[in-house]
Amino acid sequence: MIVVTGAAGFIGSCMVAKLLQEGKQQIVVVDDFSRADKNKNLEGKAIEKRIHRDEFINWFNDHSAQVEAVFHMGARTDTTEKDWAIFQVLNLDYTKALWNICATHQIPFIYASSAATYGLGEQGYNDDHDVLEQLAPLNPYGKSKNDFDIWALQQSQQPPHWYGLKFFNVYGPNEYHKGRMASVIFHTVRQIKSTGGMKLFRSHREDYENGQQSRDFVYVKDVIDILYWLYSDSPENGLYNLGTGKARSFWDLASNTFKAMNLEPNISFIDTPEDIRDTYQYFTEANMNKLRNAGYTAAFYSLEDGIEDYVTNYLLEEAIF
Repeated sequence: MIVVTGAAGFIGSCMVAKLLQEGKQQIVVVDDFSRADKNKNLEGKAIEKRIHRDEFINWFNDHSAQVEAVFHMGARTDTTEKDWAIFQVLNLDYTKALWNICATHQIPFIYASSAATYGLGEQGYNDDHDVLEQLAPLNPYGKSKNDFDIWALQQSQQPPHWYGLKFFNVYGPNEYHKGRMASVIFHTVRQIKSTGGMKLFRSHREDYENGQQSRDFVYVKDVIDILYWLYSDSPENGLYNLGTGKARSFWDLASNTFKAMNLEPNISFIDTPEDIRDTYQYFTEANMNKLRNAGYTAAFYSLEDGIEDYVTNYLLEEAIF
C-alpha cells in the first residue's frame, strides 16, 4: 500500500490521481475529511482505505509492514495563521512521528517542505543543506517547515529514501477549496467571471512596479511527476527545490489568464492587505540544479501552457483532476 496524507487537499489529491494513472491500486488516503468541498477532490478515485489523520499514526504503527511508501502532503498551510501551537502539532510533531515510523520500518518518506522557508531570500533560493540555520522565514508556517527540515537532517535514524520538497508557488486543479490561499490564476478567473476584471496587489516598494512582483510558479502536474520520479528512481536523499527555475510576474500570470479565456486584459491594483504586507515576498526563483543533477530531465510546463491547460480544462468547468 502507498499512503498519501493531506489526500483531500490540493497537491495530495493530485498525487492520488497520479498514482492511479501509474497503475497503483492500493492507496490509503489520510485527511480529516471534514470539508465537503475538499472531499470532492477524491470523488471517482479508486481508494483502498480512508483514515482520519487523528487515527492514522496508530494505524501506521500497526500496519507498517504493509506500507510501501508515504507521501506526506498533509500540513497546516495557512501563511496568515499566527498560532504557533497549531504548527507545532500538525507540521512538526505529526511529521516527526511519521518520519520515525518510516525510519524504524525502512519505508520511503516524501514530504512537503516549502519555499516559505527562504523568507525574503536573503540567502538566495538554493536548496543546500548547510544554509538552513541561516534562513529567516517570514511567518510561523515557514518556520515550522524549516524547523522540520533542520530536525530531519540531524537524525541518525532515517528512512531508506527520503525527500523534503520545497514547493514554490504551485497552481492547478483541485485547489477550489483553498479560499484566500488559492493561486492568483484561480482568483483571476473568479474575478473575471464576476466583475470582468482582475485586481492585483499594488507594489509597496519603490524598486518594483505594480504587477511586477514575481514568483516561481509551478504547475501541479509537474509537481506530481517529480514526486513520482523521486519515489520510483530513488536519487540521493535530502531537500530539493520544486519550482521551474524561472520567476514570472503577477502581471504575466493575470494577463495569460485573460488570454486563456479569450479576453483582453483588464487589470487594476489594490493595496496589499496590511496583515501580510510586511511579510510579502516580492521575488522568488528556485535554483533547480540539485534536482537536475540528481537525474530529473523532463521539461516543465511554461507558464503560458500551464495556465492554458488549467483554465480551459479545469477552471472554466470546475473540473477535478
